[in-house]
Amino acid sequence: MSKLSKTFLTDQVLDFVADSITAQGYVLLEDFLPTDLALELSIDAETLSKTKFKTAGIGRNEDKQLNNDIRTDSTLWLTKKMHPQSTYITLMEYLKQGVNQRLFLGLSDFECHFSHYRRGDFYRRHLDAFKGRSNRLLSTICYLNKNWKSNQGGELVLYANPQDLEPLSKVSPDFNRCVIFLSEVFPHEVLTSSSDRYSIAGWYSLNNNMPVNVDY
Repeated sequence: MSKLSKTFLTDQVLDFVADSITAQGYVLLEDFLPTDLALELSIDAETLSKTKFKTAGIGRNEDKQLNNDIRTDSTLWLTKKMHPQSTYITLMEYLKQGVNQRLFLGLSDFECHFSHYRRGDFYRRHLDAFKGRSNRLLSTICYLNKNWKSNQGGELVLYANPQDLEPLSKVSPDFNRCVIFLSEVFPHEVLTSSSDRYSIAGWYSLNNNMPVNVDY
């Protein structure tokens, strides 16, 4: 493990993530990344959004479609071929190793994309994975918005289950904040943003050869 990852992912941080996932199925982390890296990613997202981002769809592969009644953001997949994106992916792979060592989840691949919500953009309530239909197990969102204010909207809202109308948690997209949660468990939405809002949404997929036992 590199010096950077040791600083970023201490045993204390990894223990906190694992304990929180076990106890309640999600965790909120402040000052998630080294500040310089978070700033570089923020600049990268803002710059690339001008020319490279594409309107986001819903569904995957042959089922993917555009639906502006459900989501209106634009996205760009991160790649290991470009810095600082490659550094972020590498650090998230170290996080995967730490969680696997503590919870034996069998997490395998990690995929992630930048998200850009312009003024008026939103993402209606949804699940990142459906039981029996996806191998996504953990969702991650890292926020890249400097000096975000409460009146700018864009909060992530988590619900305890599909039937609940009252939010379980509402997360403001503050700079260098990260939320991690079980993909199949928590319906969530992104409230309408009144300013440009940037984040990195990611998913750890499941090695289907491994049993999963997470109680919370």
